[in-house]
Amino acid sequence: MTLTPAGATLPGLTHHHVEINGTRLHYAAAGTDGSPVLLVHGFPETWWAFHRLLPLLARTHRVHAVDLRGFGDSGTGPGPYDSATAAEDLRLLVEHLDVGPVHVTGQDIAGATVFRLAATHPELVRSLTGIEMGLPGFGLEALADVTHGGAWYIGVLATPGTPELLLAGREREFMARFAFAAPGTVTDADLEEFARAYGRPEGWRGASGLYRSMLTEGAEIRALAENPGLRVPVLAVDAAGAPFTTDTLSRAAAAAVGGPRAVRSVTLDRVGHYAALEAPETLAEALLPFLAEVDATRRD
Repeated sequence: MTLTPAGATLPGLTHHHVEINGTRLHYAAAGTDGSPVLLVHGFPETWWAFHRLLPLLARTHRVHAVDLRGFGDSGTGPGPYDSATAAEDLRLLVEHLDVGPVHVTGQDIAGATVFRLAATHPELVRSLTGIEMGLPGFGLEALADVTHGGAWYIGVLATPGTPELLLAGREREFMARFAFAAPGTVTDADLEEFARAYGRPEGWRGASGLYRSMLTEGAEIRALAENPGLRVPVLAVDAAGAPFTTDTLSRAAAAAVGGPRAVRSVTLDRVGHYAALEAPETLAEALLPFLAEVDATRRD
């Protein structure tokens, strides 16, 4: 269903809702030709994290940028918000879009969600790209360890009821002072859009659910890495956190029973963690040749 966006948008984009898996997903779309791309945001983001990248990809691809359940303008009603449920949402969304297998690009806390989709439904996934992304079971949990440099707010987000208690009404201040603290990462307009989305009723549910599952699902993600494992082309894009994404995806791909999948990698020099916001042209230059190479080897 095409709709008028509740928040910010850009010329040339269309906005849609689809009711699936007990929730409502919002996504923005652009582009009419080329292979399909699905962009999946992290935290403290929404689809808007890709608003500078999306038009660059849409010149040669059909691009969809989704709000995961509990984020952006997707549903926030009662229900599970773990990565397994989010991955099932994406499976059903890809089937709903009916555009064939998609290039899946995920970043940050979306790692487990997009990994699950690629590992369990390779028939729907042309390729997997991870941007500044980790995986539970492969070291991501360490980010919650404040005694060794982890982020304090992961524990806040993962504790039921605490984000609403401490962050509700303070969304913009939290993002400006802590989440997007690097100079030049986001504009005031970006902050307003992210704060609007997280300031909705139950607007922290998506983030809380993904961080809670991150702390408990390591064994399950490692088991999926072994069987069925990754069987699609993989690109690891590192920036400020280099070489964390490459190391993570390389180890996950190598764990597969029956032989590892090679991982292509690229490092974006002098680019911060929020690469799609900070350096969309540089990120597009890394993504587009990989997508074209994958497409050239397919026969569908």
